[in-house]
Amino acid sequence: MSSSRHPVALRLEQRVGGDTRLLATVMLLPLVDGIFAALVLAGELDTYIGIAQIGLLVFGGSATLAVILAEMDEDPRSQAITVLVVGTPLILVAAAEAALAPTIATIVDIPTFERFAAIVILAIAAKTASSTIGDYLPSPSIIIGLGFVASVQPAGAELVFKSDPVLMLRAAAAGGVAVGFALAVVALQPYLRQVVDIDRFRFGSAVALGTLALSVFGLVPSQAPLVVFAVAGLLAFDPEEADVDTPDVPPAADDGPDSTAPAATPDGGSDPDDDEAAYGYPGEDGAEERAPWL
Repeated sequence: MSSSRHPVALRLEQRVGGDTRLLATVMLLPLVDGIFAALVLAGELDTYIGIAQIGLLVFGGSATLAVILAEMDEDPRSQAITVLVVGTPLILVAAAEAALAPTIATIVDIPTFERFAAIVILAIAAKTASSTIGDYLPSPSIIIGLGFVASVQPAGAELVFKSDPVLMLRAAAAGGVAVGFALAVVALQPYLRQVVDIDRFRFGSAVALGTLALSVFGLVPSQAPLVVFAVAGLLAFDPEEADVDTPDVPPAADDGPDSTAPAATPDGGSDPDDDEAAYGYPGEDGAEERAPWL
């Protein structure tokens, strides 16, 4: 991405292009690659905490935050409309997939499928933390496909359509949490751009995703991922960045050479300390390379 260099969002941006399509791809991708369906089958929507965790970590999270803060330049009203345009199908499709979950559960071994769901979350966490690691990992859809093959029970299986209205409502609520998170980011965008370190929040979100996988394995409490996500938000909050902004001052009259000009070195170049402003992100002109999550 042009500002945050989010590994997942950057890879998607190169394929789809455009901030609206990028936001739609980031938020709707869990519905397409099977991650959301796997979490539904794993019972992650059975509690209110699970609903919030899926909405914030799977549908929302650092990728959604990065797209809104770094890629969307329209006015807040237009951005809110974009979020609602993306969020409406998100809620509807999430409810539709939840309606099919009980039917799929009749032909798969749920404990086995839960393990693959945890593995795919760990893969997403690694891809979020580092684009280099993500290059060596299979896509989530491949892992979900292997999990389905490993857990399917064809002997004596009866594919009978079942639906659970309560589960559908919970799935829609998870989508609603993601939409509410995106709208909150849009509303606070001018302030968040000044005080939030997007890359630091991205790395913290990756840790929260890893904790979510551990909770699926039963190794940590179910509410631990939400706590880690909240801590990641606090650690990414840097109010000192807002304090460096100064009011706009009219340019001074040009009185000729003065002390405000960059200091020249003996070889005629400028002071190396003055070149710090040229530091940027990988891929930008004059930018130095850096670790993907620093």
